[in-house]
Parts: sequence; C-alpha cells; structure tokens
Amino acid sequence: MTSIVWFRDDLRLADHPALRAALERGGPVVLLYLLDEISPGIRPLGGATRWWLHHSLAAHAAEIARLGGTLVLRHGAAEEVLPRLVAETRADAVFWNRRYGASREVDARLKSRLRGDGVEVASFAANLLLEPWEIATATGEPYRVFTPFWRAVQEKPLRDPVAAPAALPASFDVPSDDLDDWELLPTRPDWAEGLRATWDPGEAAAHRRLEAFAAGALADYDRRDEPAVGTSGLSPHLRFGEISPAQISERMRGDLDPEARRNVPKFLSEVGWREFHWHLLSAQPDLATRNHRPAFDEFPWSWDRGPELEAWQQGRTGIPLVDAGMRELWRTGTMHNRVRMVVASFLVKNLLRHWRLGEAWFWDTLVDADEASNPGNWQWVAGSGADAAPYFRVFNPELQATKFDPDGSYVRRWVPAEELLAPIVDLAESRRAALEAFASLRR
Repeated sequence: MTSIVWFRDDLRLADHPALRAALERGGPVVLLYLLDEISPGIRPLGGATRWWLHHSLAAHAAEIARLGGTLVLRHGAAEEVLPRLVAETRADAVFWNRRYGASREVDARLKSRLRGDGVEVASFAANLLLEPWEIATATGEPYRVFTPFWRAVQEKPLRDPVAAPAALPASFDVPSDDLDDWELLPTRPDWAEGLRATWDPGEAAAHRRLEAFAAGALADYDRRDEPAVGTSGLSPHLRFGEISPAQISERMRGDLDPEARRNVPKFLSEVGWREFHWHLLSAQPDLATRNHRPAFDEFPWSWDRGPELEAWQQGRTGIPLVDAGMRELWRTGTMHNRVRMVVASFLVKNLLRHWRLGEAWFWDTLVDADEASNPGNWQWVAGSGADAAPYFRVFNPELQATKFDPDGSYVRRWVPAEELLAPIVDLAESRRAALEAFASLRR
C-alpha cells in the first residue's frame, strides 16, 4: 500500500492536507516534486522564480531528510511522468493540494486517468483561504470587485491549519533527478548576488519572517505605502507555498502587541487581494494574455520593445521614483507595492506600452511572480482588469515621491544623485496623450 504525495507550489510540511492524508493512510509514502514547464497551460518560470525554486527545494529536501524521508525530483510533462512513477513504485494512491489556473485541466485529466487504472486519487484545499467555488455573488457569479469579495470571505468560516508531521516514513529506493542538473540558477552572468543578500527561501525561513514581521513592522503597517518602511516580505514564501494564508491568518489571531493588533485588518486585506486574484484566475485562466475587460482589446497600446521600454526595464527613465523601483527590482527580485503601481502606470499610461510587456518583465524578475497576482495587478493598473483603477487615474511619480518618500531616502538608496538622468518623456504631455487615447476608446 504505497502513496505518492505530489508537491507543487506548496513546499511545506505544516498545513499540508495532502501529506497528512497520505500519512494517515499508512504504508510507504513517495514524496515527489515534479518540474513541469511543458504541459499545456503551464507557464515556464521566470529567472528570479527559478532561483527561488532551487533554494526552496533544497531547503524542503533537507527538512524532509531531517524527519526521515526523501524528496524525489522528476521533470517532464506531468501526464507522462506521474503515471510512470505510479507504475514504477506500484503506488495505489496519489494525493495533491489543488491548483487553480489552467494547470487544473492537467490535474483533472490525471485524476480521471489514474482512477480509471484503479488508483485512489484525492485533492485538497490548502493554498487559499477559500476555494473559488465556495464564494460567489448573489447571482452565482465570481466577484469582480474586491471590497464585497473580501467582506464575503470574512463572513465565511475558514479552515484551521493542520500540524506538521513529527516524522516521515523512510522511502524505499526511488531514482531522483539531481537538483543541480535542472540548472535553475544563473551562471554566466551570475545576476543573483542581490537575491542571495535579500532572501532566505524555505519553510523555516518563511515562519521566521512572519514572526519578525508580527513583532516588528506590523506595528508600522499603517505606513505601508511608504517604500522606505518595511512590509511583511512574505509574498515569495506565499508564492511557493512555504507558508499558507491559513497559517498567516492563524498567527494574526495570536499574541500581538496592541500597536500591531490595530494593523491586522489592513494586513489581512492585502492577503485578501492575493486571494481575489486567484479567484479571478480560476474564472479566467488566460488572465495573463487576455484583457479582463474586452473593451480594452481596442486600446491603442504600443508593443514597441525599443529604447523606451529598455530604459524602463533598466531604471534609466530619468523619473527618480520609477528608476529607484526598477533598480530595486533588478537587485533584489522585489519592489515595494506602492512603487509597483507607480512604475506600472508609467509604462502603460505615460509610455503607452501594452501592460503585457510589463507583466512579462515582472514575471522574469520578481521572486514572487505568480500566475494570478502578477497579471491581475498589471490589469488593475492598466484599467483593463477587475475592480480596475480607472484609466484616467495616472500615477504622477513626482507627486507620489513627495507624498510617500518625502525625505527622498528610498530614491537615494537606489538612485544616487550622481546617477540622476534627464526624463525620457514629459509627464504632463504623456498624461494628456494617455487620456486622449482613453477618450478615443470610449468614442
């Protein structure tokens, strides 16, 4: 009686219902991570997330080994690799935690095929606060506006996290890929120095970061729009499932300083935006390639990949806050959320470049880029998404810097005075052009 637990974007041992089910079933358990970047609907990882995945898998394997188990690595199309492993190990049960994008079609086909072969297959809720089908409007439709969505989520009972196992059964000998052979890390050039200095991937590190946030920056979370002020830093850990939203929610109900306690609702609402985007993706799996609002299919965005796009990517626009954000991104694999909105608005409205160009750049350079929040946030800024910022709302980078970085400390950290450049575009004139383009769409 052998079970396979298929890890995906849930690289943790605590709050892992699929793992719990396999252990409760008894018998040998094969712990599998399958790198699939070729199945239909699977989006290949960007450079920064490949870096994170390597280190997250190394940490995950080490923790599994500490508890007596072994992590098996395989790569290829899941619909070929997983049935082959089932036959190889004579497994009669497969467990996984659910996915919600286009990859769920892969899961559905696998579930049908394996069950047809007499294999027990079960999937579990683990990576969201609520399953997408558990929450809907009065008419049964997915929510398209965040505020009523989040209100509805808060009115529902949420599941409690399950504990981590104290030990894992020893695995019988199953051949595994060598992680280094996957070549997830950059080599020539090695651009990951800043990532190594900034991040510590893995489940244990995720909980250390959560505890440090709860004891520190949460008390100042009412200043979260200031890029020089620290935020939780949990987004890449959530992206790879090293920690779950249920675990974060549970911690926010625990012991906290009163100054931190008052900021819990705001912090959890930001976790709620992640939830909202996953619900959107479940309803629209092609969120990264299709405007959520079809009217924007006619918007005159440019696909020009020339000098202006390169200047934006490299932080050489001459707009200090934009350049600071883009340099922070390249150096650390992350960017403050307020600045993300500013640089995105600059690209799609001041430069009139298609939001998909920016989304693709973030997909390659963000350590927290996922298939829901990344396109969802870009469409929000562009005006083409659900609960979108109106197109006529153009973030003025200079006013944003004055309001949220008044002493210039964030800009100076990433763009020293001697590196300031002349602007590549006039903000006022480009704003007028953007509004005229929007007016032409309305006409």
